[in-house]
Amino acid sequence: MPTRPAIEEEFTTKKKRAQRILRTLRKLYPKAECALTYRDPFQLLIATILSAQSTDVTINKVTPILFKKYKTPKALADAPAQDVEKVIHATGFFRQKTKSIQGTARDIATNHGGEVPNTMEELVELRGVARKTANVVLGTGFGLNEGVVVDTHIGRLATRLGLTWSSKNDKDAVKIERDLMELYPRKEWTYLGHAIIFHGRAVCSARNPACTSCSIATNCPTAGSFEAD
Repeated sequence: MPTRPAIEEEFTTKKKRAQRILRTLRKLYPKAECALTYRDPFQLLIATILSAQSTDVTINKVTPILFKKYKTPKALADAPAQDVEKVIHATGFFRQKTKSIQGTARDIATNHGGEVPNTMEELVELRGVARKTANVVLGTGFGLNEGVVVDTHIGRLATRLGLTWSSKNDKDAVKIERDLMELYPRKEWTYLGHAIIFHGRAVCSARNPACTSCSIATNCPTAGSFEAD
C-alpha cells in the first residue's frame, strides 16, 4: 500500500497539471459560456431538461416557441400534454420530456411560488432534475458554484486528460465531478464545465480527436495514444 506522502505527491503533480490545462483553456475560450438560449433560470432549467439526447441547436429552435406559448411555470404545467408534445417533438423522447418539464413546472408553481429554487437540495427534488441539470441552473442561471457539470464531453475529456481517478470504462459522473472539484478552486467550476465542453466539440471529439493540433496535448497523458470511444 502506498504511503501517505506518495499519495500527496501524486495529487500535487496532478493539480499542477490541472492548473496548466485551465490556463490554456482560458486562452483558447475566454468567453466560454452556456450554448443554450434562455432569459431566466426557469427557461434555462427547461432547456437543459430538453437538451438530453438532443443538440443545443435543436433546443434553441424549439424553446423560443415553447416559452412564447407558455410564459410561466403555471402556464406550462396547465397546458394540454399533447400541445406541449407537438412543440418539443424535434428534441426527441418528447413524451417523456413533456412529463418531465410539466412535472417540474408544476412543482415550481405549486411548491416554490413560481420561482426556480436556488439550492441543490431543492432542485434535485424537481421532476426530471438530476445533479447535472441542477449544476447547470445553479452555476449558469444563479452564478452559484455548487459543483461541476459532467456531461458526455466533460466525462470523456476528464478521463483522457487524467483529471479523474476513474477509468475509461468507469463513467460515474458523481465520481468524476468530485475529482474535478478537488483539483480546481470553486470559483472556476462553472467556467471549467463550459470550457471543457467547448474543447470537446472543437478539438477533442469522441472518435477523431485532433491531438496533433491540440494546445492541451503537452499536458494530456493520453494524447495520440488511446483508442476511439
